[in-house]
Amino acid sequence: MDRSAPRVWTPAELDGVLGSWTTGPGPLYRRLANALYGAVRTGDLAAGDRLPAERALAAALGVSRATVVSAYDALRERGAAASRRGSGTRIAALPRAAVRPVDGRVRGGTSAALVQRLIDGAGVISLSVAAEGAAPELRHALAGLLADGGLDALLGQSGYHPAGLPELRAAVADRYSAQGLRTTPEQVLVTTGATQALALAAQLYVRRGSAAVVETPSWPGCLDAYLAAGARPRRVGLDEDGVRVPDFRAALPGAALAHLTPTFHNPTGVLMSGPRRERIAALAAAEGVPLVEDLAYDTRLWDEAEPPPVAALAPAGAEILTIGSLAKTVWGGLRIGWLRGPAPVVERLARLKTLADLGSPLLDQALAVRLLPGVDALRAARAVTLRARLALLESLLSAALPDWHWDRPAGGGALWVRLPDGADASVFAQVALRHGVELVPGATTDPSGTHDTHIRLPFTLPDPRLHDLTSRLTAAWADYR
Repeated sequence: MDRSAPRVWTPAELDGVLGSWTTGPGPLYRRLANALYGAVRTGDLAAGDRLPAERALAAALGVSRATVVSAYDALRERGAAASRRGSGTRIAALPRAAVRPVDGRVRGGTSAALVQRLIDGAGVISLSVAAEGAAPELRHALAGLLADGGLDALLGQSGYHPAGLPELRAAVADRYSAQGLRTTPEQVLVTTGATQALALAAQLYVRRGSAAVVETPSWPGCLDAYLAAGARPRRVGLDEDGVRVPDFRAALPGAALAHLTPTFHNPTGVLMSGPRRERIAALAAAEGVPLVEDLAYDTRLWDEAEPPPVAALAPAGAEILTIGSLAKTVWGGLRIGWLRGPAPVVERLARLKTLADLGSPLLDQALAVRLLPGVDALRAARAVTLRARLALLESLLSAALPDWHWDRPAGGGALWVRLPDGADASVFAQVALRHGVELVPGATTDPSGTHDTHIRLPFTLPDPRLHDLTSRLTAAWADYR
């Protein structure tokens, strides 16, 4: 991290760079010291930076003050910190050979710890991803591709389709047209998951210092795509119908783009109503602000159909990018997503994608072509399983943790739980990690502090895992209290 002046770290900021520090071996103070030393080596903690006071950091991490004092002592013994009366504990300069390059975290972002635990594969029940294993139909699609000559036809091509396999672009276009959003293949760009689609939109529209209108709370991976491009977020809250119209209108002037998750918002599960979608589209068009609607989180729970995409309800001339993927319906490992928009905009985005990777994997795209016509049936089958797991988790939580509160989501795969008595969800997350559960606290989804009492609890786990999860959370809550 390249900084011209030493930084005074708050406990919450330091927590964001420590990652899964409690899951390592050895006594707790040693695990914390190792995490701090690792942050010094990567450059996240730079020479001269001041660490938080022991008592404040202990409160934020949910540990005793003695644990932090011992960790700071161990850090000083390794030559990575120094203390002076009246000026606290500061990071000392390490020899150049001991410092590793920075590791790709987004400055000001909140997804670093979640991503690091995906990389580490730590032995905990991770609730950072609300996803299941692959749908059985994926195996059938792969077998069909091998059996009916589809693979031979694919292998006979050059292998380069920067904008996407033509058959898949046509299939996605047909699907949107059937939803009331008339689309041609030229309006579709195939991406390597919805995450790349977000990154491309940020690359196209955002310049350093420009404003981006985003929901709060919002999933940190989405927000970090815009922060990485240099955006300044303007956060707009939600109600039961979606993003609040007066706040959205006030945030639009001068913005580079607006990003919304109208269908089963992550993490709240809210479904934006049809009239609200139409109003939002009209406001964005009137201000000339491009709108990115993220429909990748399309896990339906109930039989009621969703309203059409926002782009289908927009006035003529509105610039809207509609993002989708097969990650939630089929499998997260099938890294196929797409975005739909005006053909000239899609062409510009395709050029940016070509610079990044020359096109998404064709074998995955060929499987997607075969799977896309059956997506609605797949969603219906998933919904049966998810409803049963939702009912089980609600029953377990109501019995074991009756003072926790949530609203049943319209869709998605997680509960947005409010902890009682003003509990600090970030501190509770640290305690839960020591009980083998990785939580996503509200502060990760909303740095403003409005949702500091909330946690996100996916119900996508198998039944035995949900029982185990509830037992661990109950023990962690007793420990926290």
